Amino acid sequence: MEPLYLFDLASRQTDWLTTRQTAIARNVANANTPGYRTQDIEPFAATLGRTALRLATTAEGHIGSDPARSQAARVRDEKGRNPDIHHSGNSVSIEEELLKAGSVSRQYSLNTSVVKKFHSLILSSARGPG
Repeated sequence: MEPLYLFDLASRQTDWLTTRQTAIARNVANANTPGYRTQDIEPFAATLGRTALRLATTAEGHIGSDPARSQAARVRDEKGRNPDIHHSGNSVSIEEELLKAGSVSRQYSLNTSVVKKFHSLILSSARGPG
């Protein structure tokens, strides 16, 4: 049986979501730190764009690629994105960070729902007609 890349893709997105949630939590934790600048990670599409997925080949003459390990998402400073400097001298907006955290939660829920449904489909097809 050929490997299923949907699970690998879902795993990579889960890793990305975990890294993003960590960056958001760090921003919230430093909300009163003077001079702290908010940070976020680059979008998942950019991270995935640098990750080469191995192509499945069935014959030696087919086009293939070497497997590459995924690179960690890069943390980037959000200069210019949130120019408001607060009384503590930093650029953290709790409201904005909570919106980001909600987005991460929704993306994680969607990810797990798709994986559960795909897993259910695989089990149904393995059982055969019933």
